[in-house]
Amino acid sequence: MTGVWLPEKALNVENVQEERMLEEIEIVKPGDIEARSMAIIDEIMGRTEWREPELSVVRRCIHTSADFDYSKNLRFSEGACEKAIAALKNGADIVTDTRMAMSGINKKRLAEYGGRVHCFIDDETVAAEAKARGVTRSSICMERGAGILKPVIFAIGNAPTALIRLYELIEEGRVRPELVIGVPVGFVNVVESKKLMMKTPGPWIVAEGRKGGSNIAAAICNALLYYKKKVES
Repeated sequence: MTGVWLPEKALNVENVQEERMLEEIEIVKPGDIEARSMAIIDEIMGRTEWREPELSVVRRCIHTSADFDYSKNLRFSEGACEKAIAALKNGADIVTDTRMAMSGINKKRLAEYGGRVHCFIDDETVAAEAKARGVTRSSICMERGAGILKPVIFAIGNAPTALIRLYELIEEGRVRPELVIGVPVGFVNVVESKKLMMKTPGPWIVAEGRKGGSNIAAAICNALLYYKKKVES
C-alpha cells in the first residue's frame, strides 16, 4: 500500500526523534551543574569588558534569570562591590523589601560573617503605621532598616516606593548604607526610583530600566557573599 501513512510508521518516527533528543541531553553530575551553567554563560557572553568583582555579580544575575540583558543594564557606583564585600565580611546585616528576596539570600554564609537578614514586611506594626500614614509598607520597612544600629546593606527587588523612601532617608542623613541594591521590577515609578538612587554618591548597584526582581536582589547579595578575589590575566 504505497503512499499510505500507517500509525505504526508515525510511532517509529516519534521514537527516532525522541532517541535523538535523549542523545543531545548533556549528562552533568549534580555538584557540577552550577559550574557548567557558568561555563555556558561565559561561552554565550564571549569577550566582555566587565572585570571582577563586577563580573561575578553580572554572571550571578544571568545565572538566576537566564537573561543576558543584565550584562548590559547593571550599573555600579565606583567601588560599590569592594565596599560591600568588605562590609559583609565585617558582619553587616542585609535589609530586604520582600520575603522572597530574604529566602533567596544565603543566610548561613552571612551568619558566618556575623550578619543576618531582616524583612519587616509582615510586621503587624508596619502594616498599621503604613495604613495610618497612607504610605506603603515597603517605605516603612526602609525606616525600620535605617534604625538598625550596625552597618546595613539594603536589597530592594520589588517595591520602587522602598527605593524612593531610602533615597529620601539618605538625603536626610538618617542612614548611610554600606550598599543599596536597587533592582525593583515593574512599571510604576520603577525607572524613576532607580534614577533617583543613581544620583546619590553611593555605594549602589542598580539595574537600569524596568527589569529586576527579588530573585535578582538575592542573586547580587549572594554574588558578593560568595566572592573570592580572582587573579585576572
